[in-house]
Amino acid sequence: MHALTRKQIACLIALIALTMTSGCANWRQRYENLNVENENLKGRMGNLESDRNRLAARAAQDQRTIAELTRQIEELNRTPAQATGFEGFDVDFNAAAGTITVTLPNTILFTSGKATLKDTTNKSLDTILDVIKSQYSSRMIDVVGHTDSDPIKKSSWKDNWQLSTERALSVTRYLVDHGISAEQIRAAGCGSSRPIASNKTADGKAKNRRVEIVVNMRS
Repeated sequence: MHALTRKQIACLIALIALTMTSGCANWRQRYENLNVENENLKGRMGNLESDRNRLAARAAQDQRTIAELTRQIEELNRTPAQATGFEGFDVDFNAAAGTITVTLPNTILFTSGKATLKDTTNKSLDTILDVIKSQYSSRMIDVVGHTDSDPIKKSSWKDNWQLSTERALSVTRYLVDHGISAEQIRAAGCGSSRPIASNKTADGKAKNRRVEIVVNMRS
């Protein structure tokens, strides 16, 4: 093998030095990148902790509200309608589920087989609106339509599912048009799948034809 010339040795030394310098620069850049990523993760962790504390505080407040409603009903002998503020309506309070359900019979809302609100329903819905705005403005609201088990015969609806959904949507649109945030409310139709009375009697069928406005007390 030929011995390296001085020029070749000098070039080799320069190459090694360049490689070492480049390697240091790469490690320095990687360190800086990792440091930035670490700071970003710290910021995200701080935000997550803040969100967790906020949600925990909200959950604790929700539970206190539910406990107070329960106390009023069980210890002060107030009706669910009185305790929740929806006086004059058929109201069910479910502490375990954290829900307040206001039931409106279809007879005051709709003409038979129709999904357009009667003009006379405005007073009832306006009263419910006032209570929601004053006491439950931050709560999610579900509007759920129900029918009896009789098949659709003389209307344009495909079935009871469609009729119950359209009725729920009519009530939902009314509430939104009168000040309830669209992000705060949901609509659903259950058809005849959730009866509260027997569908074998006229009275039972009348009870099953209803719209429920459900206030969710848990976030």
